[in-house]
Amino acid sequence: MNAILCAQRLSKHYPGSIALDQVDFVANAGESIAIIGPSGSGKTTLLHCLAGILRPDAGTVTLNSPAGPLRLDSLGDGALSRLRREEFGFVFQQGMLLPELTAVENVALALMLNGTDRATSEARAAEWLAALGLAGMERRRLGELSGGQVQRVAIARAQVTGARVVFADEPTGALDSATSNEVLDVLLRSVAANGRTLLVVTHDPNVAARCRRVVELRDGRIVADSGSRVAAEGPVADGRPIQPSPAVQSAPATKDFKGAFNV
Repeated sequence: MNAILCAQRLSKHYPGSIALDQVDFVANAGESIAIIGPSGSGKTTLLHCLAGILRPDAGTVTLNSPAGPLRLDSLGDGALSRLRREEFGFVFQQGMLLPELTAVENVALALMLNGTDRATSEARAAEWLAALGLAGMERRRLGELSGGQVQRVAIARAQVTGARVVFADEPTGALDSATSNEVLDVLLRSVAANGRTLLVVTHDPNVAARCRRVVELRDGRIVADSGSRVAAEGPVADGRPIQPSPAVQSAPATKDFKGAFNV
């Protein structure tokens, strides 16, 4: 199994509390991992340290990039920002999108920040939106979309750059149960179909049950880890193996979704 993200003896303290207490954690390529635990257990802190949003007080976070291992905890702010733009994608509970922009502009912005011209960025963004069931809605602003549709825009934005790791913090927490299932299905299938790694922080046992691996935190420590069957079974979503199409295997990173899944 190929480790893509590794934390060793990770610690993070806040005034009067310990958020992470010497945590060891490994995420492998192609895994979908749910991180669960009660409020205050350290779930979001772990996610943010792994993503380079927070700096740990002690310990290391290493990303196995195409250029070789990168120690996130030793990178400067500029290098971390570039890494988050290029290697990582993010889906948050409230989407964290820009309401002034249209759906296609929100997705295209991720590419434009990496230097891609506007026309190309919007064309690729439109392809992603269509693949996620939002064809014809590209020019709508967020206020003209449902909650589930807004989260699909966020999922498209998280992956349009070819990010190899997608972080999701309570991505269905603000949705009703039916919409939550639809959005989770889109998230799992689109990430798994492209062989990417998904880390999901959730309070919802139904969300956790649909990931291939569940890691439980309590008081800043990992107390349970269900392990992973990805190496034996391949990427899956909702218990069903997904085989990327030839288009997925051969297309460029920003267009590798074509034909890979049906939502």
